[in-house]
Amino acid sequence: MERTYIENAFKSEGKVLIKGWIHETRDLSKIRFLILRDITGKIQVTGIKGETPKDAFDIIKEIPRESAVEIVGKVKDSKQAPGGKEILPEKITILSKAEHPLPIDVSDFSKTELPKRLDYRFLDLHRKHIQAIFKVQSTIQQAYVEFMINEGAVMAQFPSIIGSSSEGGTDLFNVQYFEKKACLSQSCQLYKQMLACSMEKVFAIFTVWRAEKHNTIRHLNESRQFDFEMCFADDKIVMEVLARCVQYIIKKVIEINKRELEVLEVKLKIPSVKYITFHEVADIMKKYKKHVGKDDLSGEAEAKLGELYPDTIVFVHDWPLSGKPFYIMPKGKDLSYGFDAIYQGMEISSGGQRIHIPDLLVERLKAKGLNPKDFKAYIDSFRYGSPPHAGWGVGLERLTMLILGLNNIREAVLFPRDRDRLAP
Repeated sequence: MERTYIENAFKSEGKVLIKGWIHETRDLSKIRFLILRDITGKIQVTGIKGETPKDAFDIIKEIPRESAVEIVGKVKDSKQAPGGKEILPEKITILSKAEHPLPIDVSDFSKTELPKRLDYRFLDLHRKHIQAIFKVQSTIQQAYVEFMINEGAVMAQFPSIIGSSSEGGTDLFNVQYFEKKACLSQSCQLYKQMLACSMEKVFAIFTVWRAEKHNTIRHLNESRQFDFEMCFADDKIVMEVLARCVQYIIKKVIEINKRELEVLEVKLKIPSVKYITFHEVADIMKKYKKHVGKDDLSGEAEAKLGELYPDTIVFVHDWPLSGKPFYIMPKGKDLSYGFDAIYQGMEISSGGQRIHIPDLLVERLKAKGLNPKDFKAYIDSFRYGSPPHAGWGVGLERLTMLILGLNNIREAVLFPRDRDRLAP
């Protein structure tokens, strides 16, 4: 007999085979209920003493919550049952019995603290609320790929093991690579530039590792990043692409994830776009007495931008050169063609026009205290007809966190890796 998913059981008549997890049970002596849950929803199963086969009737009383079962039974209209349908069981088979007590609360209104929930993430993922987050995140990734394909960009995979820092200024995870020293990549930046200068538009979903010893609600030591690079382009062109990309992603989430947004109590709007220089932001923040560094925005400044421009992608451009990586193109002596994108009060992207002139690249590497010899292959790639180009990166987990209004970025990672967590 072929399986029927619960959402389809509500449209069925006659006998069905359903599979799922025991969400809850209730024993009224002569009538016993269980709620069965699968990925599509929940349905009531009703056992009646004297009518339901004894084996099935007894199992309803004994089976622990979160056990996996399969049930053969008849679908019946019921005014009292949630959704107006119930199943009268003929046979209940236990596929996997859950041990009790459960180590965490997996109810829809769980009060278990996040660290303990993450210790038992495999069980935390039984919750409708948590599943909703990752269904939305799945849509975000699919929408990003769709958008980029529609833009004519080529999807690429880049090395995760590299010989030296790809950005500088970030602590690295060092690894032994046969007889050589290597490190885990903190960016695919250099590789995507090299590829874009041949194939014009490229994109990737790339895992990055950063060995910074922080424990904040917005940072991870392993994360996923949406990367985009385009040649014959400057900062303004790729900012426009990023704006349309984020708008497309949010539009798709609104269309596809209506049920999940309801579960998470999130009301989304497709954001508008605002362009503003770093100097203008600094002047605004003086008015509100918010700290702005010489070459970077503080968290409180980003939060204020989110407050002043809600549901808006705020592009802060003409960024101080000293605050951007060595590969960002200078704009005069002190400024650069670099930018950050702020959404819902937090940075979601950093990008800009890249340096495609080898001598200038060597100069900027030295200015940042880096050794050009460590970047020889990268520098040499621009000696053979590499045009002006620009791009950006967006953190998947950070974007998920902000779209859904989550309080901690670890909520947006299936199995987070931070300074203290290596398991599960």
